[in-house]
Amino acid sequence: MEKGRILLAVTGFHPQRWRELLSAEREVVLEPDGASDPSITYAVVWKQKPNLLSKLPNLRAIFSIGAGVDHIFADPGLPDVPIVKVVADNLTQYMTEYVVWRVLDHHRQGMLYRAQQQKKTWHEPPQRPAGDISVGIMGLGNLGRAAASVLLSLGFAVNGWSRSEHAMKGVSTYSGDAGLIPFLNATDMLVVLLPLTAQTQGIVNYNLLKELRKRNGLGGAVLINAGRGRLQKDADILRALEDGTLKEASLDVFEVEPLPKTSPLWAHSKVFVTPHAAATSDPVHLVPIMLRQMAAYERGEKLENLVDRKAGY
Repeated sequence: MEKGRILLAVTGFHPQRWRELLSAEREVVLEPDGASDPSITYAVVWKQKPNLLSKLPNLRAIFSIGAGVDHIFADPGLPDVPIVKVVADNLTQYMTEYVVWRVLDHHRQGMLYRAQQQKKTWHEPPQRPAGDISVGIMGLGNLGRAAASVLLSLGFAVNGWSRSEHAMKGVSTYSGDAGLIPFLNATDMLVVLLPLTAQTQGIVNYNLLKELRKRNGLGGAVLINAGRGRLQKDADILRALEDGTLKEASLDVFEVEPLPKTSPLWAHSKVFVTPHAAATSDPVHLVPIMLRQMAAYERGEKLENLVDRKAGY
């Protein structure tokens, strides 16, 4: 196989660093030479323009810059070529750090202490051991399993839910529609790491949140969403916070991003907001993985971490 050129098609951030690193081994372009450019053999994308890839005759594979691939499937002219999702140690580490940080902050009553500090209040509330708290992770892929492993080592009880069955030592696992309510009923702190698909869009709604266990060592149910913004209904989260269905929430993703300045989530006393920063894609770590995959594919080896088109992730 000839190397061909890489089409780097990204929106929402500057592509320069990605281009520099990819260019170390391959020719990189930001636009094809016409709709049916025969020189392009790979596309590295993030929210590419619709139909940009549809007529490239020699396109061999599409690589996603981010952990999610819903932005790729949003393209109505998506060609029938393999799609490779990002799996990298540093991305997994970033996400694990974020999840553990937020779990520990809620567990050790960070919001209460920050509020007390503003009022100069010296008060130590009761603290429950980690083993009294059940953390439920929705999505037991690479990211979910890594986070679960660390939480187990800290002594938390860990539940896991996924669309299909995924066993993991030390984790109480649930799957499918039949397992969702039992999973929620056994969970004090919900961590959402699901991919965005037609089946999961809007899944974090009021009906789901009201099934979480409220009488627990935390004094109420907690939500942490570091998955995709359109998994949740922002208005339902606000409703759940206002009526006590949720005690607190940490949100890294939102239905509309950037989160509009008019959103009440910004100033809500029970909400911790981060700007989709839980696991930032770092080209220094990700580009070598992409280039290695391309070279291996050209030697006749199989691509790794392929997206299941039927499942959508």
